[in-house]
Amino acid sequence: MSRQRRRLSAGTWGIVAATQAYRDGTRKDETMKAPRSRARMLELVFPKDTNYHGTAFGGWVLSLMDKAASIAAVRHAGGNVVTARMDGVDFHVPIRVGDAVALDAQVVRVGRTSMTIRVDVYREHMPTGDQELATTGFFVFVALDERGKPRPVPPLPEGQDTSAAEPDFEARP
Repeated sequence: MSRQRRRLSAGTWGIVAATQAYRDGTRKDETMKAPRSRARMLELVFPKDTNYHGTAFGGWVLSLMDKAASIAAVRHAGGNVVTARMDGVDFHVPIRVGDAVALDAQVVRVGRTSMTIRVDVYREHMPTGDQELATTGFFVFVALDERGKPRPVPPLPEGQDTSAAEPDFEARP
């Protein structure tokens, strides 16, 4: 099967360990931290989100990508951020009404006050669970202080610069 199209197993969705602990009765009242430089989202495509071809509006997909990227940026920066630029958004395959849209956003590069976030969008055919890479793009965010001025952001952990990497198909939402 191609790298871009696979059938998901039940565990691939990355169910949080806390959920399993809740089910098997071993849940403890602990808080878990969210990943600091990553965000995942899942949306359904409804007719209001599509054009007359029955495929998702590009602008709707871009808004979801911007939202996922901003969550990853806020988590990494630890505060307010603004979108500075969208780079190289590629639409590979159409997303149709009734599909689920799974987004995976990850900070891949950090400057002094800016961050580059890669967003991979997968379409999922709901009845079969088949997913396919539909859209990819890079978003640049700038961290802001309380006065709305650019502020420094923390570096990525050693070896985490993945800006040139291929999509991580196993880590998708």
